[in-house]
Amino acid sequence: MSFYGVKLHRSDVLSLPDPPDACSEEQFPEWCNERLARGDRLAVDLFSGAGGLSLGLEQAGWTVVAAVDHDQRAVETHKANFPGLSLKIDLSDIEARATLIRLLKQTKIDLVAGGPPCQPFSRAGRSKIRSLIEHAGRDPHDARKELWRAFLEVVLAVKPRAVLMENVPDMALGDDFRVVREIVENLENVGYHTDVRLVDAWTYGIPQHRKRLIVLARNDHHEFPWPETQKKITVRDAIGDLPVLPEDDPVGGRSLPYRGEASASEFAKRMRKRADPSTVVDHMTRPVRPDDLEVFKLMDHKTLYSDIPEDLRRYSAETFDDKYKRLDWNDLSRSITAHIAKDGYWYIHPEQNRTITVREAARIQTFPDHFRFAGTRSDAFRQIGNAVPPELGRFAAQAINPDNAHQEELFSSPNRWALIHKQLSEWAAEQREGVNWFSFPGPDMTAAVAAVVTRLSLGGRLDIRHMAQALHPLKGLGKLTQKEYRTLVEALDDPKAAQRLEPLSDLTTKQNVWKDPADLAEKLNLQPAEEALLTLLSDQDLMLTSQLSLRVAARVSGSDSDKTNRLTDGRVDLARLIGGGKAAPLRMAGLRMLGLTTCLPKEPLCGTCPLSTSCKYALQERPGAATLW
Repeated sequence: MSFYGVKLHRSDVLSLPDPPDACSEEQFPEWCNERLARGDRLAVDLFSGAGGLSLGLEQAGWTVVAAVDHDQRAVETHKANFPGLSLKIDLSDIEARATLIRLLKQTKIDLVAGGPPCQPFSRAGRSKIRSLIEHAGRDPHDARKELWRAFLEVVLAVKPRAVLMENVPDMALGDDFRVVREIVENLENVGYHTDVRLVDAWTYGIPQHRKRLIVLARNDHHEFPWPETQKKITVRDAIGDLPVLPEDDPVGGRSLPYRGEASASEFAKRMRKRADPSTVVDHMTRPVRPDDLEVFKLMDHKTLYSDIPEDLRRYSAETFDDKYKRLDWNDLSRSITAHIAKDGYWYIHPEQNRTITVREAARIQTFPDHFRFAGTRSDAFRQIGNAVPPELGRFAAQAINPDNAHQEELFSSPNRWALIHKQLSEWAAEQREGVNWFSFPGPDMTAAVAAVVTRLSLGGRLDIRHMAQALHPLKGLGKLTQKEYRTLVEALDDPKAAQRLEPLSDLTTKQNVWKDPADLAEKLNLQPAEEALLTLLSDQDLMLTSQLSLRVAARVSGSDSDKTNRLTDGRVDLARLIGGGKAAPLRMAGLRMLGLTTCLPKEPLCGTCPLSTSCKYALQERPGAATLW
C-alpha cells in the first residue's frame, strides 16, 4: 500500500510511431515548398503542447508544418499526430530562437499561432509561485512570464499574414492588459489589424466552463468575422457513449471494446471519426481509495465537500470547499486543467464511482478518439489539461481565414484603433498644455503635485476653473512645503477641499517622501482608487476601471460592456481604447477627462468629442456624420 491508501498503480508508457509524412530540419524547406505548390497554407504552432491548437488550425484549413515545445512527452505526441516538424526547443534560449527563425524564413508561413506558458498569469499559478519565492528561493522574475516576448519576436521576424495567440484571461486581467496592449501595439506598428476578446469556450461547442483570451492579427483585412456560437454540449453529449468501467476494476485500459454507437450524440459521432469503430483507446483512470469510494457513493453533482460526513473527510472543509466534484450529466464540465495529472477529484464521473478517464478528459477538451498521447497515464492527463481545445482553436482560426478578406478593400480601411489612439493622444496633449494640465501626466506633474490633485479629485466635485487657478503656482513643484500648503488651502477657499488636503500637512516637514509615488500613497494611506489615480498622474501605465472610463470605452467600441461583464469585456474595451506604449498613461488620463466632461451618462456632448469620427455610439446617434474608418 502507498501512503495514498491504494495500491500503487502505474500505467504503461505509450510510445507512438512517427507519421509517414514527417520531415527533418534538413528536409524542411523542400517539404514546405511541396505543400505550397499544391496550394496549402502553412502554419507554425509555438508552445504547441500536445497539439490542441494545431489540430484546430488543421480543421480550419491550415497545414501545420512546424511545432515547438519544451515538454518532451508533448513533442512526442505532436510528432505522432501531425506531419511536418516537431521540435523540442526552449524558446527562452536566444540562440535556439534565432535558429528557429532562420529555419522558418526559408519558406512562406501564412500563420504563426501559439499560447505562451501561462502559469504565472493564472490565479493558482501566481499563488504557487509566490510561495516558491518566499520559501524556496525561486527567482521572482519567472522566465515564463517573458515568453510572450519570444512569441512576438518570432512573429515580427517571420512576418506571417496572420497571428493567433491564446492564453488564460489572467494574462490580461492580472496586469491591466499591459502585456496584451504591448503585443497589440507592436503588431499594429508593423501593419497588422488586431482583435482582442475573452471567449467562453462553451459557446463554441466545448463541453466545459473555460474562458480564454484570444488575440488575433491579420494584415490582409480589418475585419475578424467570428463564426456564430454553437449549441451547448453537455457532459452526457461528450462522454455518455463511452464504456462503463466495472466497479471491481474501475481503472480501464489502453484498448477496450466500443459498443456506444446507439447512444452516441452528434458530438460523440464527430469525435469517433477516424477511430477504430469497434475499439476505444486510453479509456483508463486511477484506482480509488476505499474511503474515497464511500464518499463518492454519497455524492451527486450538487454535493459540496462540506456536505460529506466529517468522519469521511481527509481535508478541512473550510479550506477545500470544492475538493471533490461530481460532474453533472446535463451540464458543462468544470475546466479541464493540468491539475488532473495529480488527482481527478474535481472530475468525478457523473454516475460511476471513479474519476474520469484519459479518453473522457480528451473528449471534454474536444480531442477526437483517434488522437493518442505519448507517455504514461499522468503524462496524458497533463498534456490534455495544458492543451487548447481543438474546437476553440478551429473557431478562432476561422476568423483570420484569408478567404474572408476582400482583396479590393485591402488598403481601403486604415487601422481603426491606431486612429483612435492618435486622436486621443493629440487631444490629451493639447489639453495638457492648457488650463487642464493638472489632469494629465507630464513634465509639470510631479509626484507632489499628483498627490495634491489626487486628494482633491476624489470624494467630491470641485469647480475645475477655480481648481486650475489654485493649482497653477504648484506646476513642477518637487516638494510641498507648509507655506505652499497654506497658500493652496486659502486659494481653494473650500472647507471640504481643506479637509481632503489635511493628510498632506503632516508630510510638509519631511524631505524624502515626495519623489516616489508608491511611498506617498503608503504615507497618505490612500484607498485603491486614489492610489491608482496618483500612479497614473505620475506617468505610470495602468487602467482606471471606473464607471466613467468603462462608459467611454463601451460607447467607442459599440458595446454594452459598461453595464454587463464590466470586469472582463469592459476591461477589454478599455484596454483597446488606451493601447500601449509611452503615451498610454496620457490616453488613459484623456479618457478619464472625457468621461468627466464630455461623454456624460445621459446627454453626451458628442459634437465636442475628439473621438466622434471613430466612436460607434456617436456615429449611431448622428447618421451621416463624417467617419475615418
